[in-house]
Amino acid sequence: MATAQVILKEKIAGLGSEADVVKVRAGYARNYLVPQGKAYEATKANLRHVEALKTNRAKREAEELVVAQEVATKIAKLKPSFTLSTGQGGKAFGSVTNMDIHKELEAAGITVDRHAIQLDKPIKKSGKTVVDIKLNAQVTAQLTITVDAGDVKDED
Repeated sequence: MATAQVILKEKIAGLGSEADVVKVRAGYARNYLVPQGKAYEATKANLRHVEALKTNRAKREAEELVVAQEVATKIAKLKPSFTLSTGQGGKAFGSVTNMDIHKELEAAGITVDRHAIQLDKPIKKSGKTVVDIKLNAQVTAQLTITVDAGDVKDED
């Protein structure tokens, strides 16, 4: 297969970040990356500009890190509480999912990607649970949520 070297202008998932020189299939570069303005061809003239792109990337990443740390401190201060209905024997009806946590964060004015909330499985038990929220490659916030059990009364 024919390959081509390109210099990325922006971060592309699974490929790399801006200013990275990567090898891709020639058709991918010719038909998608270059026409969409996502990459340059890796010519000698363009390779001279890689250093300028790398300084811009470092500056942007430093700004993103500061923002992520600020959001992490806001999340750490937040103590959301959820109530699950429970029946006889303490069995929970429903669960607390990452969508519920995402809605609670948005209500508090904190905007995060819901996929950043790292919840292995929905929470079905009462008590306190610590949930990790991956804000950045280097920053992970910890959110402590409280799940209370509410009783459901039988109508006989």
